[in-house]
Amino acid sequence: LGFSSFPPPAALAAMAAAGEDDAAWERAIAAASKSASSASAAPKTLTLDGAVKSTTGRLPSPAVLERVAGSLEELSVAGARLSSLAGLPRLPALRRLSLPDNRLSGAAVLSAVAEACGATLRHLNLGNNRFAEVEELTPLTKLGVEVLDLYQCPVTKVKGYREKVFALIPSLKYLDGVDAEGNERLETDDEEDDEEEEEEGEDGEEGEGGEDEEGEEDDGEDEEGDDEDVEDGEGDEEEGDEEAEDEEDEAEENEPDADAEDKVNNGSKATLPNKRKRDNEDATNGKE
Repeated sequence: LGFSSFPPPAALAAMAAAGEDDAAWERAIAAASKSASSASAAPKTLTLDGAVKSTTGRLPSPAVLERVAGSLEELSVAGARLSSLAGLPRLPALRRLSLPDNRLSGAAVLSAVAEACGATLRHLNLGNNRFAEVEELTPLTKLGVEVLDLYQCPVTKVKGYREKVFALIPSLKYLDGVDAEGNERLETDDEEDDEEEEEEGEDGEEGEGGEDEEGEEDDGEDEEGDDEDVEDGEGDEEEGDEEAEDEEDEAEENEPDADAEDKVNNGSKATLPNKRKRDNEDATNGKE
């Protein structure tokens, strides 16, 4: 009876395998976190592509990922032989989740994604997994996923696959790198998304500073306008003084020369006695 309380050999083997996986995941996470951030900062990006080949088909126990879960914005676990996402911890800031080249399938997998990071998730890469039916994607319906990759999944061969997926997920902008109208997604779109995310926290501060600067600029423009008005007034006064001086000069030039008139009058008066004197002399000489 005492031996019946021990787990069966298969369960013991599974527990041992899970323990080994957890140890491998811990080493991989520690190495990736060290390369992705400084010692004093929690990592925002965690890349575990090919770092672990899971023997159980599962992620590590929640406690292993919870140490970095709160800060993560990007998580990539490619080629890890995952067939389940059970135990995926809460990822409150995650925007990009990449799980390509695994063995994932079924709605339960995407339900785990929705529960762990559905509020913030925008990019989801499930390429080269085993999703075969559009209905398996139903848990993504109410999320805000904008970019979804399902390349090399059996579901891509379903008739009307693209139209059905776009209809199922209203927030979706790009499916397998192409929008609903057939336009390819450019690499610059990723850069613009990153810039928008960085600017979200800066808009408030820039708005307050911008208002103050605009007010100062307006004040400066008003002062410049006042200076211009003063300068224009001084210019008008100077022009008025010059015009007055010109009018005075013209008036002086037009005034008759009193001295010249006196000379003319004196000259005419002086000639009259001389003429009478000559006439008298001529008359005297004629009588003689």
